Amino acid sequence: MSRLAAALGTNAIHLWSEPAVRVEFLGYRKRSTMGAKERATVEALVSQQIEVRHRLQELTTSTAAFALEVHSLAASKPEDAEAAALKLRETWNLGLDPIANLTDVLEDRLVHVIEVEAPERFDGISGLAREESGKPCAAAVVSRKGLPGDRQRLNLAHELAHLVLKPKPGADEEALAFRFAGAFLAPGECLKREVGVHRSALRVDELRLLKGRYGISMQAILRRLRDLEIISQTFYTECCIEISRRGWRKVEPNPIPAERSTWLRKATLRCLAEGLVTHEKAEGLLGEKVEAGPQATLLKRRAFLKLPLEDRRRMLEQQAAQVAEQYDQ
Repeated sequence: MSRLAAALGTNAIHLWSEPAVRVEFLGYRKRSTMGAKERATVEALVSQQIEVRHRLQELTTSTAAFALEVHSLAASKPEDAEAAALKLRETWNLGLDPIANLTDVLEDRLVHVIEVEAPERFDGISGLAREESGKPCAAAVVSRKGLPGDRQRLNLAHELAHLVLKPKPGADEEALAFRFAGAFLAPGECLKREVGVHRSALRVDELRLLKGRYGISMQAILRRLRDLEIISQTFYTECCIEISRRGWRKVEPNPIPAERSTWLRKATLRCLAEGLVTHEKAEGLLGEKVEAGPQATLLKRRAFLKLPLEDRRRMLEQQAAQVAEQYDQ
């Protein structure tokens, strides 16, 4: 078990219990050079992470809390994906302003954000957990560790698309997901209000400002402006050539910090505080030392006081006998 945990880059405590749900993968973007063994390792790790979060989710929320409507937004062309992104924003009451922290938005709605150690060939994956009845009960969007924030956010929005979009037969699922991601992070109405309906040119400094405001790369901003026909295909191509000339295709200036998931830590500490998991279990889930805190003693006292009087007397007698024995020794 320990060797398997080490191979998956996780803690052995996660692998002891039987999975309570069935995990399926809805979107898998990878380059052709990513082997079957690498893919199996990533899927095993993601499955384990989803199962852990589902268990904590059951302890900290009601069973009806997960309300994501999977594959509910039909799409066959880019305009459908654009409309689907706006529809989901409306459903989630996000308005049209830029999303300051996408990870928080997703985790508030129990779409878990997971980062994994994976080869550069891996881009992202989305997973769905189902109960035995087939009912969805948890979801996750996954990205590779070490990505800059702009690329991470676009990846997460892309994987969200795989969860909510229902592509019609023959549709290009990846193209629809990319269009959805761009529209979800940078709504057309908001973008047009800032840069104008039609532009013949943009300065690099302007692109940097837009990158900081929407949390996506300058390349994604340019693609978005082209999709909305704010800039022409010719100008878009010229910009892409200039970005390559400056060496910005992989590493852009003005990096955006990556977002960090906090749901697992908050849920684990909540369960520990309420006595729903042991201190050892909490440390195993988080993979780090956790201070016991004064609440542990308080919870034990409360639990003791809730016992019937006879049980409390019996426990006190047993403890007194143990103390007396130790004193005699």
